[in-house]
Amino acid sequence: MFKFKKKKNYTGDRPGLVVVNKPSAVVSEQFRTIRTNIQFSMIDENLQTISITSAGPSSGKSVVSANLAATFANEEKKVLLVDADLRKPTVHKTFKVRNTEGLTTLLTDRGSSVSDVVFRTYTEGLYILTSGAIPPNPAELLSSKRMTEIVEEVKNDFDLIIFDLPPILAVTDAQVMSSKTDGTIFVVPKGLVNKEQVIQSRDLLSKVNAKVLGAILNRVEKNDDNYYYYYYGE
Repeated sequence: MFKFKKKKNYTGDRPGLVVVNKPSAVVSEQFRTIRTNIQFSMIDENLQTISITSAGPSSGKSVVSANLAATFANEEKKVLLVDADLRKPTVHKTFKVRNTEGLTTLLTDRGSSVSDVVFRTYTEGLYILTSGAIPPNPAELLSSKRMTEIVEEVKNDFDLIIFDLPPILAVTDAQVMSSKTDGTIFVVPKGLVNKEQVIQSRDLLSKVNAKVLGAILNRVEKNDDNYYYYYYGE
Protein backbone atom coordinates (compact mmCIF):
# COMPACT_ATOMS: atom_id res chain seq x y z
CA MET A 1 0.00 0.00 0.00
CA PHE A 2 1.52 3.31 -1.05
CA LYS A 3 1.90 6.19 1.38
CA PHE A 4 1.60 9.42 -0.56
CA LYS A 5 3.62 12.09 1.18
CA LYS A 6 2.85 15.11 -0.95
CA LYS A 7 -0.08 17.42 -0.46
CA LYS A 8 -0.50 20.77 -2.13
CA ASN A 9 -1.52 23.74 0.00
CA TYR A 10 -4.15 25.46 -2.15
CA THR A 11 -5.16 29.08 -1.84
CA GLY A 12 -8.69 29.91 -2.92
CA ASP A 13 -10.74 28.02 -5.48
CA ARG A 14 -9.29 25.39 -7.74
CA PRO A 15 -9.64 26.67 -11.33
CA GLY A 16 -11.87 24.44 -13.41
CA LEU A 17 -13.03 22.23 -10.52
CA VAL A 18 -16.62 23.40 -10.51
CA VAL A 19 -17.82 20.23 -8.74
CA VAL A 20 -15.66 21.27 -5.78
CA ASN A 21 -16.10 25.04 -5.92
CA LYS A 22 -19.83 25.02 -6.77
CA PRO A 23 -21.26 21.60 -5.86
CA SER A 24 -24.86 22.78 -6.22
CA ALA A 25 -24.40 24.27 -9.72
CA VAL A 26 -26.15 22.77 -12.74
CA VAL A 27 -22.84 21.65 -14.22
CA SER A 28 -21.94 19.79 -11.01
CA GLU A 29 -25.22 17.90 -11.18
CA GLN A 30 -24.45 17.04 -14.81
CA PHE A 31 -21.15 15.49 -13.75
CA ARG A 32 -22.91 13.42 -11.10
CA THR A 33 -25.33 12.23 -13.79
CA ILE A 34 -22.40 11.30 -16.02
CA ARG A 35 -20.83 9.36 -13.15
CA THR A 36 -24.04 7.39 -12.66
CA ASN A 37 -24.39 6.67 -16.38
CA ILE A 38 -20.81 5.42 -16.58
CA GLN A 39 -21.39 3.10 -13.64
CA PHE A 40 -24.51 1.66 -15.26
CA SER A 41 -22.88 1.33 -18.68
CA MET A 42 -20.53 -1.37 -17.42
CA ILE A 43 -22.41 -2.70 -14.43
CA ASP A 44 -21.43 -6.32 -15.18
CA GLU A 45 -17.82 -5.53 -16.06
CA ASN A 46 -14.85 -4.30 -14.07
CA LEU A 47 -14.29 -0.63 -14.82
CA GLN A 48 -11.13 0.59 -13.14
CA THR A 49 -9.34 2.56 -15.84
CA ILE A 50 -10.91 5.22 -18.07
CA SER A 51 -9.36 7.18 -20.94
CA ILE A 52 -10.74 10.56 -21.91
CA THR A 53 -10.00 12.02 -25.33
CA SER A 54 -11.49 14.22 -28.06
CA ALA A 55 -11.21 14.78 -31.80
CA GLY A 56 -9.25 18.00 -31.64
CA PRO A 57 -7.90 20.67 -29.28
CA SER A 58 -9.95 23.12 -27.19
CA SER A 59 -12.60 20.50 -26.47
CA GLY A 60 -12.53 20.92 -22.70
CA LYS A 61 -11.46 17.30 -22.18
CA SER A 62 -8.98 18.18 -19.43
CA VAL A 63 -11.65 20.10 -17.51
CA VAL A 64 -13.99 17.15 -17.97
CA SER A 65 -11.29 14.73 -16.78
CA ALA A 66 -10.54 16.71 -13.62
CA ASN A 67 -14.17 17.28 -12.68
CA LEU A 68 -15.14 13.69 -13.39
CA ALA A 69 -12.27 12.45 -11.23
CA ALA A 70 -13.38 14.73 -8.38
CA THR A 71 -16.98 13.56 -8.81
CA PHE A 72 -16.00 9.90 -8.43
CA ALA A 73 -13.80 10.78 -5.44
CA ASN A 74 -16.82 12.37 -3.76
CA GLU A 75 -18.41 8.92 -3.82
CA GLU A 76 -15.80 7.73 -1.32
CA LYS A 77 -13.59 6.22 -4.00
CA LYS A 78 -9.83 6.51 -4.18
CA VAL A 79 -9.28 8.12 -7.59
CA LEU A 80 -6.08 8.88 -9.50
CA LEU A 81 -6.13 11.46 -12.30
CA VAL A 82 -3.19 10.88 -14.66
CA ASP A 83 -2.04 13.52 -17.13
CA ALA A 84 -1.17 11.28 -20.08
CA ASP A 85 -1.10 14.22 -22.47
CA LEU A 86 2.68 14.30 -22.76
CA ARG A 87 2.57 17.04 -25.38
CA LYS A 88 0.40 19.78 -23.82
CA PRO A 89 -0.15 18.79 -20.17
CA THR A 90 -2.61 20.79 -18.07
CA VAL A 91 -3.34 18.85 -14.87
CA HIS A 92 -0.53 20.59 -12.98
CA LYS A 93 -2.01 23.95 -13.95
CA THR A 94 -5.51 23.00 -12.80
CA PHE A 95 -4.25 21.85 -9.41
CA LYS A 96 -1.43 24.40 -9.11
CA VAL A 97 1.38 21.92 -8.48
CA ARG A 98 4.89 21.64 -9.89
CA ASN A 99 5.46 19.45 -12.93
CA THR A 100 9.12 18.62 -12.59
CA GLU A 101 8.36 14.95 -11.96
CA GLY A 102 5.45 12.80 -13.02
CA LEU A 103 4.44 10.10 -15.50
CA THR A 104 7.53 10.51 -17.67
CA THR A 105 9.67 10.06 -14.57
CA LEU A 106 8.09 6.67 -13.96
CA LEU A 107 8.42 5.76 -17.63
CA THR A 108 12.11 6.61 -17.96
CA ASP A 109 13.47 5.91 -14.47
CA ARG A 110 12.76 2.44 -13.11
CA GLY A 111 14.21 3.50 -9.79
CA SER A 112 11.37 5.99 -9.28
CA SER A 113 8.30 5.14 -7.22
CA VAL A 114 4.63 6.00 -7.80
CA SER A 115 4.38 7.25 -4.22
CA ASP A 116 7.19 9.75 -4.89
CA VAL A 117 5.44 11.53 -7.77
CA VAL A 118 1.72 11.34 -6.93
CA PHE A 119 0.09 14.37 -5.28
CA ARG A 120 -2.68 13.97 -2.70
CA THR A 121 -5.17 16.81 -3.16
CA TYR A 122 -7.45 18.48 -0.63
CA THR A 123 -10.41 16.79 -2.26
CA GLU A 124 -10.78 13.68 -0.17
CA GLY A 125 -9.87 10.57 -2.16
CA LEU A 126 -8.53 12.47 -5.18
CA TYR A 127 -4.89 12.06 -6.21
CA ILE A 128 -3.07 13.36 -9.28
CA LEU A 129 -0.10 12.22 -11.34
CA THR A 130 1.16 15.04 -13.54
CA SER A 131 2.88 14.46 -16.88
CA GLY A 132 6.38 15.35 -15.78
CA ALA A 133 8.91 16.66 -18.30
CA ILE A 134 7.67 16.70 -21.90
CA PRO A 135 9.54 13.93 -23.77
CA PRO A 136 10.60 13.85 -27.44
CA ASN A 137 8.81 10.51 -27.99
CA PRO A 138 5.41 10.49 -26.22
CA ALA A 139 3.78 7.78 -28.36
CA GLU A 140 6.70 5.40 -27.88
CA LEU A 141 6.65 5.88 -24.11
CA LEU A 142 2.89 5.36 -23.84
CA SER A 143 3.03 2.21 -25.98
CA SER A 144 5.91 0.75 -23.99
CA LYS A 145 5.80 -2.30 -21.75
CA ARG A 146 6.73 -0.01 -18.88
CA MET A 147 3.51 1.98 -19.36
CA THR A 148 1.50 -1.23 -19.13
CA GLU A 149 3.35 -2.07 -15.92
CA ILE A 150 2.54 1.35 -14.45
CA VAL A 151 -1.17 0.93 -15.25
CA GLU A 152 -1.20 -2.42 -13.47
CA GLU A 153 0.77 -1.00 -10.56
CA VAL A 154 -1.59 1.89 -9.83
CA LYS A 155 -4.61 -0.40 -10.17
CA ASN A 156 -3.45 -2.10 -6.99
CA ASP A 157 -3.84 1.10 -4.99
CA PHE A 158 -6.74 3.01 -6.56
CA ASP A 159 -10.40 2.26 -7.14
CA LEU A 160 -10.43 4.27 -10.37
CA ILE A 161 -7.75 5.74 -12.63
CA ILE A 162 -8.66 8.39 -15.20
CA PHE A 163 -6.21 9.17 -18.01
CA ASP A 164 -6.40 12.60 -19.63
CA LEU A 165 -5.22 11.98 -23.22
CA PRO A 166 -4.31 14.18 -26.21
CA PRO A 167 -6.83 14.64 -29.06
CA ILE A 168 -7.10 11.46 -31.10
CA LEU A 169 -6.96 13.03 -34.57
CA ALA A 170 -3.74 14.90 -33.84
CA VAL A 171 -1.47 12.07 -32.65
CA THR A 172 -1.55 8.32 -32.01
CA ASP A 173 -1.16 8.66 -28.23
CA ALA A 174 -4.88 8.40 -27.51
CA GLN A 175 -5.21 5.22 -29.56
CA VAL A 176 -2.30 3.67 -27.70
CA MET A 177 -3.65 4.44 -24.24
CA SER A 178 -7.27 3.64 -25.05
CA SER A 179 -6.19 0.10 -25.86
CA LYS A 180 -4.70 -0.21 -22.36
CA THR A 181 -7.78 0.91 -20.41
CA ASP A 182 -11.17 -0.59 -19.57
CA GLY A 183 -13.15 2.15 -21.28
CA THR A 184 -12.86 5.39 -23.25
CA ILE A 185 -14.99 8.54 -23.12
CA PHE A 186 -15.06 10.88 -26.09
CA VAL A 187 -15.56 14.62 -25.48
CA VAL A 188 -17.43 16.47 -28.21
CA PRO A 189 -17.42 20.30 -28.02
CA LYS A 190 -20.53 21.74 -29.61
CA GLY A 191 -19.77 23.70 -32.75
CA LEU A 192 -16.04 22.91 -32.79
CA VAL A 193 -16.07 19.53 -34.54
CA ASN A 194 -18.08 18.16 -37.43
CA LYS A 195 -19.72 14.79 -37.95
CA GLU A 196 -16.88 13.50 -40.13
CA GLN A 197 -14.31 14.22 -37.42
CA VAL A 198 -16.39 12.40 -34.82
CA ILE A 199 -16.82 9.37 -37.09
CA GLN A 200 -13.10 9.34 -37.92
CA SER A 201 -12.25 9.48 -34.21
CA ARG A 202 -14.63 6.62 -33.47
CA ASP A 203 -13.08 4.54 -36.24
CA LEU A 204 -9.57 5.13 -34.90
CA LEU A 205 -10.67 3.90 -31.48
CA SER A 206 -12.34 0.87 -33.04
CA LYS A 207 -9.11 -0.08 -34.81
CA VAL A 208 -7.41 -0.64 -31.44
CA ASN A 209 -10.48 -2.38 -29.98
CA ALA A 210 -11.06 0.41 -27.49
CA LYS A 211 -14.24 0.06 -25.45
CA VAL A 212 -16.07 3.36 -26.02
CA LEU A 213 -18.32 4.02 -23.03
CA GLY A 214 -19.99 7.02 -24.64
CA ALA A 215 -19.53 10.69 -25.41
CA ILE A 216 -19.83 13.93 -23.49
CA LEU A 217 -21.25 16.93 -25.32
CA ASN A 218 -19.95 20.11 -23.78
CA ARG A 219 -19.70 23.86 -24.35
CA VAL A 220 -23.47 24.07 -24.47
CA GLU A 221 -24.73 27.32 -22.99
CA LYS A 222 -27.47 27.09 -20.41
CA ASN A 223 -28.84 29.76 -18.07
CA ASP A 224 -26.20 31.32 -15.82
CA ASP A 225 -23.65 28.51 -16.08
CA ASN A 226 -20.96 28.90 -18.72
CA TYR A 227 -21.19 25.30 -19.84
CA TYR A 228 -22.93 22.11 -18.99
CA TYR A 229 -22.15 18.58 -19.97
CA TYR A 230 -24.28 15.83 -21.40
CA TYR A 231 -23.37 12.15 -21.55
CA TYR A 232 -24.76 9.67 -24.00
CA GLY A 233 -23.77 6.04 -24.45
CA GLU A 234 -22.87 4.18 -27.59
